[in-house]
Parts: sequence; structure tokens; C-alpha cells
Amino acid sequence: MTTALDKTLKRALTINDQAYVVALSPAGIKLTLKGRRNGVEINWVDLLNSAPAHTGKEAESGGV
Repeated sequence: MTTALDKTLKRALTINDQAYVVALSPAGIKLTLKGRRNGVEINWVDLLNSAPAHTGKEAESGGV
């Protein structure tokens, strides 16, 4: 069973020795340098539209 994403979920991560914060929200995903406000943001619809076309096998297996 999965939990609905109804509020922002933030997690810290390190990429190339730089600290970042990734924020998942109902609107989309945002990646920022830790301690900063501005970062890279994309909404879910744009993310889906930029993904390569899938074969439909994901829907058959129940995965995404």
C-alpha cells in the first residue's frame, strides 16, 4: 500500500560533494542547494511529457 503525497516531503542528499535538498510535493519536484531558495523545479505533467514513451508493460505488471 502506498501513501498519498498530500504535503511536501523534503530529503537531503549529496551530489558531487555538494549538499542538496529534494522536495516532493503534489505539484512536482524541486532540487535546490542546501541553504538556498532557488533551484530546479519541474511539475509532474512536464516530467511525464519529457519521459521516453513506454511500451505499456509497466501498466501490465502494476509498476510505473
